[in-house]
Amino acid sequence: MPNTYTQIHIQCVFAVKYRRALIHPSWKERLHKYIIGVINNQGHKTLSINSMPDHLHVFFGMRPTQSLSDLMRLVKGESSEWINKNLLVRGKFRWQDGYGAFSYSKSQTDAVVNYILNQEKHHQKKTFLEEYKEMLAKFQVEYDDQYVFKELE
Repeated sequence: MPNTYTQIHIQCVFAVKYRRALIHPSWKERLHKYIIGVINNQGHKTLSINSMPDHLHVFFGMRPTQSLSDLMRLVKGESSEWINKNLLVRGKFRWQDGYGAFSYSKSQTDAVVNYILNQEKHHQKKTFLEEYKEMLAKFQVEYDDQYVFKELE
Protein backbone atom coordinates (compact mmCIF):
# COMPACT_ATOMS: atom_id res chain seq x y z
CA MET A 1 0.00 0.00 0.00
CA PRO A 2 2.13 2.91 -1.16
CA ASN A 3 1.63 6.20 0.64
CA THR A 4 -0.50 4.64 3.36
CA TYR A 5 0.90 5.18 6.83
CA THR A 6 -0.88 3.99 9.93
CA GLN A 7 -0.31 3.36 13.60
CA ILE A 8 -3.14 1.20 14.91
CA HIS A 9 -2.74 -0.68 18.20
CA ILE A 10 -5.58 -2.98 19.25
CA GLN A 11 -6.14 -5.15 22.32
CA CYS A 12 -8.69 -7.91 21.79
CA VAL A 13 -10.24 -9.91 24.59
CA PHE A 14 -12.32 -13.03 24.06
CA ALA A 15 -13.60 -15.84 26.23
CA VAL A 16 -13.93 -19.61 26.09
CA LYS A 17 -17.52 -20.66 25.38
CA TYR A 18 -19.54 -20.35 28.60
CA ARG A 19 -16.31 -19.06 30.20
CA ARG A 20 -15.27 -22.61 30.99
CA ALA A 21 -11.76 -22.90 32.41
CA LEU A 22 -10.37 -24.98 29.54
CA ILE A 23 -7.09 -23.27 28.67
CA HIS A 24 -4.63 -25.45 30.55
CA PRO A 25 -1.19 -24.20 31.67
CA SER A 26 0.46 -27.25 30.04
CA TRP A 27 -0.48 -26.07 26.53
CA LYS A 28 -1.34 -22.38 26.79
CA GLU A 29 2.10 -21.26 25.53
CA ARG A 30 1.63 -23.39 22.40
CA LEU A 31 -1.80 -21.79 21.93
CA HIS A 32 -0.26 -18.34 22.26
CA LYS A 33 2.39 -19.18 19.64
CA TYR A 34 -0.28 -20.51 17.30
CA ILE A 35 -2.39 -17.35 17.63
CA ILE A 36 0.70 -15.16 17.16
CA GLY A 37 1.34 -17.07 13.94
CA VAL A 38 -2.20 -16.49 12.68
CA ILE A 39 -2.01 -12.75 13.41
CA ASN A 40 1.49 -12.27 12.01
CA ASN A 41 0.75 -14.36 8.91
CA GLN A 42 -2.05 -11.90 8.14
CA GLY A 43 0.51 -9.07 8.06
CA HIS A 44 -0.09 -7.67 11.54
CA LYS A 45 2.41 -7.57 14.42
CA THR A 46 1.66 -9.23 17.76
CA LEU A 47 2.97 -7.19 20.70
CA SER A 48 1.68 -9.22 23.65
CA ILE A 49 -0.52 -12.22 24.39
CA ASN A 50 -1.61 -13.98 27.55
CA SER A 51 -4.49 -16.07 28.74
CA MET A 52 -6.24 -17.24 31.83
CA PRO A 53 -8.09 -20.57 31.87
CA ASP A 54 -11.31 -18.92 30.64
CA HIS A 55 -10.20 -16.02 28.40
CA LEU A 56 -7.41 -14.54 26.31
CA HIS A 57 -5.92 -11.07 25.71
CA VAL A 58 -3.92 -10.25 22.59
CA PHE A 59 -2.40 -6.87 21.71
CA PHE A 60 -1.16 -6.17 18.21
CA GLY A 61 -0.24 -3.55 15.67
CA MET A 62 -2.85 -3.77 12.94
CA ARG A 63 -2.33 -3.02 9.28
CA PRO A 64 -5.35 -1.57 7.44
CA THR A 65 -5.36 -4.38 4.89
CA GLN A 66 -8.00 -6.45 6.70
CA SER A 67 -11.02 -5.79 8.86
CA LEU A 68 -10.78 -6.50 12.56
CA SER A 69 -13.83 -8.78 12.38
CA ASP A 70 -12.21 -10.87 9.62
CA LEU A 71 -8.99 -11.16 11.63
CA MET A 72 -10.83 -12.20 14.81
CA ARG A 73 -12.88 -14.75 12.85
CA LEU A 74 -9.61 -16.29 11.63
CA VAL A 75 -7.88 -16.15 15.03
CA LYS A 76 -10.78 -17.73 16.89
CA GLY A 77 -11.69 -20.22 14.18
CA GLU A 78 -8.18 -21.44 13.45
CA SER A 79 -7.17 -21.64 17.12
CA SER A 80 -10.34 -23.60 18.00
CA GLU A 81 -9.60 -25.98 15.16
CA TRP A 82 -5.99 -26.35 16.36
CA ILE A 83 -7.09 -27.10 19.95
CA ASN A 84 -9.64 -29.68 18.76
CA LYS A 85 -7.30 -31.29 16.22
CA ASN A 86 -4.65 -31.73 18.93
CA LEU A 87 -7.23 -33.16 21.38
CA LEU A 88 -6.23 -30.69 24.10
CA VAL A 89 -9.67 -30.72 25.76
CA ARG A 90 -12.38 -33.30 26.29
CA GLY A 91 -15.25 -32.70 23.94
CA LYS A 92 -15.26 -29.76 21.56
CA PHE A 93 -13.47 -26.49 22.30
CA ARG A 94 -15.15 -23.27 21.19
CA TRP A 95 -14.65 -19.59 21.82
CA GLN A 96 -17.68 -17.62 22.88
CA ASP A 97 -19.25 -15.42 20.19
CA GLY A 98 -17.97 -11.88 20.06
CA TYR A 99 -14.93 -10.13 21.47
CA GLY A 100 -13.88 -6.83 22.98
CA ALA A 101 -11.54 -4.62 20.97
CA PHE A 102 -9.87 -1.54 22.38
CA SER A 103 -7.50 0.88 20.64
CA TYR A 104 -4.46 2.52 22.18
CA SER A 105 -1.97 5.21 21.27
CA LYS A 106 1.73 4.46 20.76
CA SER A 107 2.52 6.03 24.15
CA GLN A 108 0.30 3.45 25.88
CA THR A 109 1.84 0.32 24.35
CA ASP A 110 4.29 -0.48 27.17
CA ALA A 111 1.54 -0.22 29.78
CA VAL A 112 -0.79 -2.49 27.77
CA VAL A 113 1.97 -5.05 27.17
CA ASN A 114 2.72 -5.15 30.92
CA TYR A 115 -0.98 -5.36 31.79
CA ILE A 116 -1.41 -8.38 29.53
CA LEU A 117 1.75 -10.11 30.71
CA ASN A 118 0.61 -9.75 34.34
CA GLN A 119 -2.86 -11.27 33.94
CA GLU A 120 -2.32 -13.95 36.59
CA LYS A 121 -1.46 -11.32 39.20
CA HIS A 122 -4.26 -9.04 38.06
CA HIS A 123 -6.87 -11.78 38.37
CA GLN A 124 -5.98 -12.45 41.97
CA LYS A 125 -7.89 -9.22 42.66
CA LYS A 126 -10.60 -9.18 39.96
CA THR A 127 -12.68 -11.67 38.07
CA PHE A 128 -12.68 -11.70 34.28
CA LEU A 129 -16.19 -10.25 34.20
CA GLU A 130 -15.23 -7.40 36.55
CA GLU A 131 -12.16 -6.67 34.44
CA TYR A 132 -14.09 -6.76 31.18
CA LYS A 133 -16.88 -4.48 32.39
CA GLU A 134 -14.27 -2.03 33.72
CA MET A 135 -12.64 -1.96 30.28
CA LEU A 136 -15.98 -1.31 28.61
CA ALA A 137 -16.67 1.53 31.06
CA LYS A 138 -13.19 3.02 30.70
CA PHE A 139 -13.55 3.12 26.92
CA GLN A 140 -17.16 4.36 27.23
CA VAL A 141 -18.53 1.39 25.29
CA GLU A 142 -22.25 0.98 25.74
CA TYR A 143 -23.26 -2.64 26.25
CA ASP A 144 -26.18 -4.82 27.20
CA ASP A 145 -25.53 -7.23 30.10
CA GLN A 146 -27.32 -10.03 28.27
CA TYR A 147 -24.60 -9.97 25.59
CA VAL A 148 -21.57 -9.80 27.87
CA PHE A 149 -19.60 -13.06 28.08
CA LYS A 150 -21.84 -15.59 29.77
CA GLU A 151 -21.21 -18.49 32.08
CA LEU A 152 -22.86 -21.86 31.60
CA GLU A 153 -26.48 -21.58 32.68
